[in-house]
Amino acid sequence: MQQQRVPTAGRPVDRAVTALPEDALVGRRSHENAPAIVIRADRVRDVLSTLRSKAGFDHCSCVTAQEYEDRFETVYHLTSYDDRTRELSVVVPTTRGDPVGESAAAVYPTAEWHEREAYDLLGIEYEGHPDLRRILLPETWQGHPLREDYDQEQPQVVTLHEHANPLEEDHRGEQGGTDTMFINIGPHHPSTHGVLHVETVLDGEQVVDVEPDIGYIHRCEEQMCQQGTYRHQIMPYPDRWDWGGAGLLNEWAYARVVEDLADIEVPEYAQVVRTMSAELSRILSHLLATAMYALDVNGEFTATFMYGFRDREVVQDLLEDLTGQRLMFNYFRVGGVAWDIPSPREAFFEEVRAFTDDLPRKLGEYHDLLTSNEVFQARCVDTGELPPEVAKQYGVTGPVARGSGIDYDLRRDDPYGYYDRLEWDVVTEDGCDNFSRVLVRLKEIEESAAIVDQCVDLLADWPSGERTVQANVPRTLKPSGECYRAVEGAKGELGIYIRADGTETPARFKIRGPSFSNLSALPAMAEGEYVADLIATIGSLDAIMGEVDR
Repeated sequence: MQQQRVPTAGRPVDRAVTALPEDALVGRRSHENAPAIVIRADRVRDVLSTLRSKAGFDHCSCVTAQEYEDRFETVYHLTSYDDRTRELSVVVPTTRGDPVGESAAAVYPTAEWHEREAYDLLGIEYEGHPDLRRILLPETWQGHPLREDYDQEQPQVVTLHEHANPLEEDHRGEQGGTDTMFINIGPHHPSTHGVLHVETVLDGEQVVDVEPDIGYIHRCEEQMCQQGTYRHQIMPYPDRWDWGGAGLLNEWAYARVVEDLADIEVPEYAQVVRTMSAELSRILSHLLATAMYALDVNGEFTATFMYGFRDREVVQDLLEDLTGQRLMFNYFRVGGVAWDIPSPREAFFEEVRAFTDDLPRKLGEYHDLLTSNEVFQARCVDTGELPPEVAKQYGVTGPVARGSGIDYDLRRDDPYGYYDRLEWDVVTEDGCDNFSRVLVRLKEIEESAAIVDQCVDLLADWPSGERTVQANVPRTLKPSGECYRAVEGAKGELGIYIRADGTETPARFKIRGPSFSNLSALPAMAEGEYVADLIATIGSLDAIMGEVDR
């Protein structure tokens, strides 16, 4: 039975705002998804501390930076792990001549990476930030590429410098005979899941310092979306943020925010089709995560790796029949989906049911090969530990958060699609380790299959005259307003912020990739563990670098 959440009582957003220091509040606004307050740039820590401790806003889900003609702005999108319906946008304006504000990293550690990105791309500085430097571009880069006055044709000379051991001067070798060594893991290494560079310092076989170095596959996805029109040109891009099969979930994130801005109501039939296809996409992603994790931990070509691709192939065929594509699906549309279930409908439904009916037997094989395997258990149990309070500080979501016992899932906590009318459960595990994250993904495959089965039953009995797949959407969309909306992606909370200025293209398009925040927690999970544990921990995050770098 679907779990029901009780909204947090006695903590309305208005009451939280009135508790703020009067001299910190500059004004109020209204975003489509949440009320917004404007605060002074030198009172960020005071305001956010109050909102976190007294108002229960313990989740900084995203940080958006943007430029206007007369100012820069940083927007902190706040919500609560216990009640996702409580949202608040905290807007911090700074002058163009001196874009400096207080850092939020002391209150929300997840803001550390987000603010580094804002500094890197827009040049906004954050006082009190623990490590304010570029995060996507090399340190020697000249200028900030998202600024309106940025010269795209200026030459860039990126110098090479020798990697330095950040603990070289700690002199621990003089006291206990220990020694530290700096090693590079990646960016071209199969166990870093793409072009992730992990700068690691070892003391013998133990990790004493680790820092993810990202930006190797920064493809300017946000900027390309800002150049596309809402109706058709942007929708193909979300598939490219996650090449693990979760593209339909990404498409839904974009569709959801535009539909809110343009006040478009999606037909009920299309919502059921969306829900079914999205859960097939989630299964596709989780099967890949399981298969590749077996490769990371067990090594060589294990049976789990081959079984994972065997079962993925069945889902790929189903989604190819439905969408016409095997990876870059481009099936969702603003207002619905591209087309109906392929004909003959009965044959398609039979193929889907055949897959879901056989899934329990196949999942039993995964449990026999992995979760019941003593070697796998030795590598994963009590490694990569992430306590729930630390996970919340870093804005961790998805299976990584639920593997730490955090009962947070946007499909239930911020209902969309058809999820609130179906029976399913949010999967959590309390182990807070690599093993728990594997269990969560395997159990989520079961829940996704249950959702797919219910959708198939509904679609099969749907009256033929009421199968509307798209709303009546204007040929040209020119919405106005600001909105942040998110869906439960395969890796966690996938959010998109759009500032619409009444033209055909967004004035600002910001992607909140769940892997970005999840990966920022790696140092807290890996320090003090062995090298082999570090590899297992990286894999347990299931990070997709196209979504991290965007």
